[in-house]
Amino acid sequence: MKHLVEIALGCASRNGASYADVRVVSSKSESISVKNAALDVLDYSESLGVGIRAIVDGAWGFASTPDLSEESIEKTAQAACRIAKASSAVKREDVVLSEVFPEVARYKTPISKDPFEVKMEDKIDLLLEADSIMRKNPKVRLSGASLSFFRTDKLFASTEGAYIEQQITESGGGITATATAPGETQTRGYPNGRAGGHRTSGYEYIEELKFAEHAERVAEEAVALLQAPQCPSMHTDVIMDGSCLALQIHESVGHPLELDRVLGSEISLAGASFATTDKLGNLKYGSDIVNLTADATIPGGLGTFGYDDEGVSAQKTPLVRDGVLCGYMSSRETAPKIGRTSSGAALATGYNKIPLVRMTNVNLDPGDWTRDEIIRDTKEGILLEGMGSGSIDDMRTNFQFGPECAYEVKDGSIGRMLKNPTYTAKTVDFWNSCDAVSNDDWQVWGLLTCGKGVPGQMAHVGHGASTARFRRIKVGVGKW
Repeated sequence: MKHLVEIALGCASRNGASYADVRVVSSKSESISVKNAALDVLDYSESLGVGIRAIVDGAWGFASTPDLSEESIEKTAQAACRIAKASSAVKREDVVLSEVFPEVARYKTPISKDPFEVKMEDKIDLLLEADSIMRKNPKVRLSGASLSFFRTDKLFASTEGAYIEQQITESGGGITATATAPGETQTRGYPNGRAGGHRTSGYEYIEELKFAEHAERVAEEAVALLQAPQCPSMHTDVIMDGSCLALQIHESVGHPLELDRVLGSEISLAGASFATTDKLGNLKYGSDIVNLTADATIPGGLGTFGYDDEGVSAQKTPLVRDGVLCGYMSSRETAPKIGRTSSGAALATGYNKIPLVRMTNVNLDPGDWTRDEIIRDTKEGILLEGMGSGSIDDMRTNFQFGPECAYEVKDGSIGRMLKNPTYTAKTVDFWNSCDAVSNDDWQVWGLLTCGKGVPGQMAHVGHGASTARFRRIKVGVGKW
């Protein structure tokens, strides 16, 4: 591979590139699911290719190929330079990259048990066992269990002298039970609603999840949701479990603080952001206890790696400190526009995609409370659990989310279950209403469906969260 990299970089330099980088990416994935006692999906895929970026006359060009022959590598490098040259004719300004030390390094996800070496029959048996337990409940009409595994080997090199090899392994899965009644359907999932649980880890994470031990409870809760009263419409205190809060962080913190989006380059594709650069250092994004961080170094996060796809080392970047906006996730190209260096958040989802500013692990830092203390301190409110659905506007200001289930909280105790909960707010108002964050149940949750860019890239990202309370939030459906 080193010889092919040298060919690519040398060819780009001879064709006028002031800077070039090359990514050789080998990926494989495996997905298994069962549904109602039968194998539903068994999928395995692999890909291998090279992507080459070049700056010529101050503009970017990119080209890729799955053909790793010397001739193909040269043609791809030449194509990247031709595209850059053509782009320079319509550029608004020259590309300026923040400085980075050119690393020569290796990184590998620490794993104890390779998921791709576990016997397929053992994986399927694990899913069928959990599925069979859920189906014992006569009111469960649809049961399902799934596993997914990903491995990506990357080689990154640049004309600046970087040469970085990485291997990222991800494991995850989940179980769901769907109960039905006339005119109604309710679903409960584990470990995080229908999204399941996913980490940069080996098969040991799947074993830790213990699907079979949770299957009966999941089925019972799906059935209980059928009989549960509707979530009322009112303004009340909301306690959010970390599993539910992860999606809130993703949509109202992660996306609006991606610097390319803030600068407007995503505005015609996925929208922009209210958190513009003039607000850096002075926007009261949340209450004094709200601290939000992008951290690509924490164990287990789907946004955890050694280096991003520009060769910038993984790092911990403060986004909001004591409630005040203080940073963004950035790339080598976007960071200089606010006088900073890259936060190491330029990532691509394959060899044939360009690196974009993407979330790493965007986290709500732990607070000073315990989960039980928050509940005991709440006179009246609603506890929300499980990742469900939601929507948010193009500027990331107004949102509505529908968690999987809810529970009444009265006089410091958890009461009856409530179905079909929703809550609505504005981003800054919501985070400024936060008055308690726990520290005893913090964990990182994984999302496999973060979309961005054209052509679209579906990234895997992580969010660390624990139980938190938000005062006087609009819940339910009704008039304002």
